[in-house]
Amino acid sequence: MFFRDIPGQQATKERLIRTVRENRVSHAQLFLGPEGSGNLALAIAYAQYINCRDRSLSDSCGLCPSCIKYNKLAHPDLHFIYPIAKTREVDEKPVSRLFMGHWRKLLIEKAGFISLFDWYEEIGIEKKQGIINAEDASEVVRTLSYKSFESEYKVMIIWMVEKLFHAAAPKLLKIIEEPPEKTLFILVSENADQVINTILSRTQLVKIPRISDEDVEDALLSRYEIGREMARKVALLANGNLVEATLLVSRTGSENYNFEQFRNWMLMCWSNNVPKMLGFGSGLSSLGREKLKDFFAYGLRIVRSCLIYRHNENISLKFEGKELEFVQKFSTFIHSNNAVFITEEFEKALFHIERNANISILFADLSITMAKLLKIPMVETPVSKKM
Repeated sequence: MFFRDIPGQQATKERLIRTVRENRVSHAQLFLGPEGSGNLALAIAYAQYINCRDRSLSDSCGLCPSCIKYNKLAHPDLHFIYPIAKTREVDEKPVSRLFMGHWRKLLIEKAGFISLFDWYEEIGIEKKQGIINAEDASEVVRTLSYKSFESEYKVMIIWMVEKLFHAAAPKLLKIIEEPPEKTLFILVSENADQVINTILSRTQLVKIPRISDEDVEDALLSRYEIGREMARKVALLANGNLVEATLLVSRTGSENYNFEQFRNWMLMCWSNNVPKMLGFGSGLSSLGREKLKDFFAYGLRIVRSCLIYRHNENISLKFEGKELEFVQKFSTFIHSNNAVFITEEFEKALFHIERNANISILFADLSITMAKLLKIPMVETPVSKKM
């Protein structure tokens, strides 16, 4: 994987290249960036650049034996750990190496830009929660105890390190703090608050921002046969998330599922239609938890956009058509007296979904709460959420 193939992030690329050229490669680094920022792609490109035998001032050569193997994600000194769970293929003692075929296929197909849901869907656990388990932690220690096969550095990339099971963390602490010589740990995360503190404190942080709208737009134009106007609109909606932008392009010409469901749900809550509210969660329970998390993230974006529009009707929102019309109308019911409560309820729902809450019960409770929150008038003094 090459730096040049990763959209935007020029400052981050230059900083990473400089650490190699100045021989300041830290043995344990945390690449922290939101979904679709390219944090995983950058980690792989960085590892390839470090081990390239004929690197230039700006990128790997792509021609040496090391680069050829890195481009196939098949280098013997490149190792990956990622969240997994039992599947039909692996129904006992799952470890990352058993899923390596799926991992290579997905990464190459998506050019390194994948979401957690993409991965869960690829291995068939989209309705489960994957973890980085103790067995994989033991594999890390065992794998890195061997000498490198042919490169200067052995590289261990741990993707979504926030999914590290708490019982597995102690197995990694010592080797991350005192790794064998010429060993590089690159931990990749989207949420530092969920990374175990003892792991976080042992790494050098590399903050990766969202990709600019302009760079997302250019990436879409180079990858898909769409016009500039469509690329611009998708880039605005994606908000720096290239994974989301790719998904939006694939949805072009079809109805936005999250929008239709969210609008219908809010109408049920506003009209206090209890039978429909109670049945709504049952209908969504088959989606899988990652899609439900995406649904609530979409809801949070709608609520925040409503507040922005309420304070300035002339502001340019990242919506169009029916979505824009909905935001403009829904903003009438979202204001300073209830927006904080609604946001907290959605974030709490995300928290419980992560912990395998019963979806029907969760939506039933939240729908009743939303029916009350939407009725709070603007002039009313803020009240407790527990109504």
